[in-house]
Amino acid sequence: MGVVTAERIKLTSTRSPWWCSAIVVALGLGMAALIAGVTRSAKDSATTQQFDVSTAVVGVSGFGVMVLMIMATLSVTSEYRFGIIRTTFLATPQRTRVIAVKAVLLGVYAAVLTGILCVLAYLIARAVYGSSPQLALSTSEEWRALLGVPVYVLLCVILAVAVGVLLRQSAAAISLLVLWPLVIETLLSSFGSFGRNVGPLLPFANGQRFFSMTSSSAHWHWGPWGSLIYFAVFVGIVFTAAMVVLNKRDA
Repeated sequence: MGVVTAERIKLTSTRSPWWCSAIVVALGLGMAALIAGVTRSAKDSATTQQFDVSTAVVGVSGFGVMVLMIMATLSVTSEYRFGIIRTTFLATPQRTRVIAVKAVLLGVYAAVLTGILCVLAYLIARAVYGSSPQLALSTSEEWRALLGVPVYVLLCVILAVAVGVLLRQSAAAISLLVLWPLVIETLLSSFGSFGRNVGPLLPFANGQRFFSMTSSSAHWHWGPWGSLIYFAVFVGIVFTAAMVVLNKRDA
């Protein structure tokens, strides 16, 4: 409980989590209203776009998740940068416990925040766009698109903490977390048949498939729940590797 209290104080007493949370709120709710308004204005045109639950919460599941991952990895790399991690490990020699508590605390906070924002973004989008069968939450797929985002965020934050432990440097960790899902996986899945075969093995693609309602041309070997399990196993492997490295090298 002492470790939990220490990590909670770090989370609530520094400015970066508050700024990051404010950015996530602005992106999640603002983009929901903006996309709903733009799509509504083109509702009757020939080029109208599909507007469903996953589109309504894209500000949270897209940019919001990225900001929360950066916040999570900075919570580790900043402590290495300023030497705070050494004091923490002197007070609590069980290093694995410290990082595990940090990851779980940040993950739960991010999941709760994004869960609330997804519901608010959905309500705002529905109010702006109007009633639509695509926003009715009448199927399990639509409920998964709404409530699956917090589960995905929880795993992403734990992964970000692990990457911060492995790399220790803010610039390197943030670059990897941003380029990996946005650039590397996008490029690998864009090369015709090679991309269709490799796509089902990419971790972030599996995690995003769990809550996405967009169809994909990739040759998936499992369903959405299988994709979530695949991503969770990948996060577990990276986190375990981070704990091994953490206990082997100097703070």
